[in-house]
Amino acid sequence: MGDRTWNTADEDLIRERYALMTERISSVPFEGIVPSEYQDYFGKTAAFLLKTAEIYEKKADGQLSERSLAQCRADQEELYRHIVPENYAESYANPVYAVRMFGEEAGRLLTFLSSELEGCIAWAFQGRQFELTLLFELFVQIYNCLEEDDIRSAGDTVRCFFHDYSEIFVENQIHDMICAKDNFFIDIVMNADLADLRYLYQYGLPVGESDLATAAFLSRLPEEQIQAMADTYTEGYRLGFEAAGIDLSRKKTVELHFPIGFERIIRAAILNFRKLGLDASAAREAVSSFNNKGRMKRGIYSSSVNRQYDFDHREDRAYYFDRGFVERRLEVLRTVFEQHKEEASVYAGPAVVEVFGETPFSPESSDAAIHYDDAQQQLNVRFSSEAGQITYQYIPGEERSFTIIAFPTPEIGEHFGEIFSETVKINTLDYKKYQEMQQRLIDVLDGADRVHIVGSGENRTDLIVSILPLADPDTQTAFENCVADVNIPVGEVFTSPVLAGTDGVLHVSEVFLNGLQFQNLELTFRDGRIASYTCTNFASEEENRRYIRDNVLMHHDTLPMGEFAIGTNTAAYCMARKYRIADRLPILIAEKTGPHFAVGDTCYSHEEEVERRNPDGKRIVAKENEISALRDVDPTKAYFNCHTDITIPFDELGAITVLYPDGTSADIIRDGLFRVEGTEELNAPLLAGM
Repeated sequence: MGDRTWNTADEDLIRERYALMTERISSVPFEGIVPSEYQDYFGKTAAFLLKTAEIYEKKADGQLSERSLAQCRADQEELYRHIVPENYAESYANPVYAVRMFGEEAGRLLTFLSSELEGCIAWAFQGRQFELTLLFELFVQIYNCLEEDDIRSAGDTVRCFFHDYSEIFVENQIHDMICAKDNFFIDIVMNADLADLRYLYQYGLPVGESDLATAAFLSRLPEEQIQAMADTYTEGYRLGFEAAGIDLSRKKTVELHFPIGFERIIRAAILNFRKLGLDASAAREAVSSFNNKGRMKRGIYSSSVNRQYDFDHREDRAYYFDRGFVERRLEVLRTVFEQHKEEASVYAGPAVVEVFGETPFSPESSDAAIHYDDAQQQLNVRFSSEAGQITYQYIPGEERSFTIIAFPTPEIGEHFGEIFSETVKINTLDYKKYQEMQQRLIDVLDGADRVHIVGSGENRTDLIVSILPLADPDTQTAFENCVADVNIPVGEVFTSPVLAGTDGVLHVSEVFLNGLQFQNLELTFRDGRIASYTCTNFASEEENRRYIRDNVLMHHDTLPMGEFAIGTNTAAYCMARKYRIADRLPILIAEKTGPHFAVGDTCYSHEEEVERRNPDGKRIVAKENEISALRDVDPTKAYFNCHTDITIPFDELGAITVLYPDGTSADIIRDGLFRVEGTEELNAPLLAGM
């Protein structure tokens, strides 16, 4: 593996640049040379940057890990003071406040800069002087532009910054994903004293009370319980390769995603992975608009300081996102992958730990925040598609796998301990038993012409889903029998619907998607594509539609139905109802608690040619639709690079009825209970809860 680009630079020059910048920034609060309306902004921002410089210097001197718990908390309070909810209304990081104080053009520039500079925290804690220096220089350059009140030059400076340093940022991103050597995060997991909660403050992430409480809770569990949870996680990963017929022994690197506080489980999992011949890599959650900061929790992450702040800045990249940037980034992506093609070839895929329990969040939308315009949205679709194609060229989908598992956090409430135990049970259900019951469902579903799904009570769902006909029912199946491998816990059968003839309304009263709450989400499908959509989150229909377009359609004009599935994990459903946490379940579990419908790509995106079979030996043939079939003609039109599951809970479900070509029918579910012979055990939790 070659050195990172930034390591090839002259270290003495970097140190000199850093020293010049810190000296320059230290004088900013006292100069008074920018117009008076900007002086408070630059004074406060300079103080923040000098605090990150203090953190960096402690890291460089080896003093950072010696701080007391009280000092760790005090440092964190100072670093995040400007974005905590109680201060956010009058924070320059708040687009509404910044635009009110400076006007639209300057306000958007300065609120963008405030958020982008938050990345200094990460680089200071990691001891990354080069990246820290780059952000310090950006601040000083913007400051110099504002001395002349030249907003246009300041905007050009931002665009040049992200164009000129694209190679550095992409190199960091790819390196941390596929290279396991000397990983900052893995070093903390494997070498920190996990009994001393100060270790949580070494990541350079905001440590919330939930993160502390999770670490404390896990520290009290017996080692055998920790090992059992780690075993479930890593065995699911191994089984994913086995089920896909991929030789895991050819791989060397597994990429870990997890929230801080779970280090005991992760440490045990890393040791398990090593027995499988895999070393662990890890990258922190996005701290820059360059990598879509604020979009979703992935990488190494912690509790959010302020979810409204995350929401406000989720499209900050629009500030500089243009055709030139896209061309440059795609060029750099290919170059960096080519430089690391050996590491990419032995990258096995991600192993993800998710958490749930946060209070559902419904954000406030604002025109002051930076948003993609229509042209940028179309450009972003093109960028995502082409970036995905480049990635799949170096990391082919048919040569990797993944696994995802979820656990609750203490934010879920007073029954946290009980819910955690119940979740562990759900994650370790007997997959062989579910495999047999799910095969009974598939036996009824295979050969279907269509499936009719209707809601009950106030649920307005009335939807026909078209199913791929089987040329040879003795050797083929349209549905995958999904047990506990890549998607833990067990519990679903799914297919890629035929789009033609897939029509009707999908409605759910409340659902939590991509970290956001949707109330009365309603999608209308015509020939498998979303024709209209609405919800009731906001008073304005325009805001409701924009909310869905931005966070479900992901800026596309429409999306196809990429998946139709029937969840079978009735135990998870009943746990959610018992503790009243249905609105807090992650989609990973929620999708198993009823029928669900994914909009976007199919589950087999970029892997359509990989042969997959169910445990009964039948080959799964429903792996594409009329859109993904375009991949050999025009790949840019075949994929959307998104896949969002929407679940109807059992208590909002009237029936799922299979319709056969000869006019006969059969119920899968009727009045909230499974009706297929051999699946009676699935009803036991449901009946017990009635």
